[in-house]
Amino acid sequence: MRAMVITGTGQFKKGSGLLKKTDIAVPEPDEGEILIRVSACGVCHTELDEIEGRTPPPRLPVTPGHQIVGVVAEARGTRFKPGDRVGIAWIYSACGRCGFCLSGRENLCADFRATGRDADGGYAEYMKAPEEFAYPVPAVFTAAEAAPLLCAGAVGFRSLRLARLENGGNLGLTGFGASGHLVLKTTQHLFPLSRVFVFARSAGERRLAEEMGACWTGKAEEYSPELLDCMIDTTPAWTPVVEAMKNLKPGGRLVINAIRKEEIDKVTLLSLNYPDHLWMEKEIKTVANVTRKDVQDFLNVASDIPVKPVTKTYALEDAETALMELKERKIRGAKVLLIG
Repeated sequence: MRAMVITGTGQFKKGSGLLKKTDIAVPEPDEGEILIRVSACGVCHTELDEIEGRTPPPRLPVTPGHQIVGVVAEARGTRFKPGDRVGIAWIYSACGRCGFCLSGRENLCADFRATGRDADGGYAEYMKAPEEFAYPVPAVFTAAEAAPLLCAGAVGFRSLRLARLENGGNLGLTGFGASGHLVLKTTQHLFPLSRVFVFARSAGERRLAEEMGACWTGKAEEYSPELLDCMIDTTPAWTPVVEAMKNLKPGGRLVINAIRKEEIDKVTLLSLNYPDHLWMEKEIKTVANVTRKDVQDFLNVASDIPVKPVTKTYALEDAETALMELKERKIRGAKVLLIG
């Protein structure tokens, strides 16, 4: 089968050979697993983080991709049958026995395995996965629409929960790519009296936010016209963390929705000072992975609304191009590989 495989880590660029098109064997599912014929796979900044060494080292070689929609080709379990449409997210498996797993916080499990990093993912024609970590995909979505919901949507949904927004409160979003625009759509539905302020570096992202109903847009360095109850940062950079804190109300919370931040800018970090940024019980909260409940709950909410992501699609062979556009911050909605 056709697949794009991470062969090593280093500075990613087109032609570097770090992400390579190859032919590999179709995987064989074990007991309790399903074989999936992949229809679409979302492209995430996490793939760049894996290649460039900002995550725990991936298993090499590995097929990346963790926003997967496909059709069950073979089932060696009881939850699904051939022909069912399913989704696979970042959480590939967890131990199921530790205190974190037993308390519904399997995202913090020491044996957490990530799709496309610790196990082969969806940049391929087929993949296998444990059936207990697969989700029925609502019929209201096409494969391309559903793929971003499985990571950008689900982790954005977890971020919104952790932000503790109340209906009528002001929410700030820094960065307006795949996750940011889905958080805006979800907020408009769940918190109709709330207003969303969007901070984004590109004019294109700000225009999209305005088209989608943001009440104000500006750059990360700007002051919002009103103080905000909470903010969600979806960028890979450090500067927005510092800049966000000045726009929070007393007692406000910043949630960082990123698996890793890019290279630390010491000057930026030194500009974070206690009286201006943290005084008055402001706080910073990080998001680590997602749980199965996050994914399933968001799919339910998204199908009720319904949330239809803004997408740009690519062929599997153009995965390098899609990732380079992410790296160069050429972002408008979510990027999706169409495979089957």
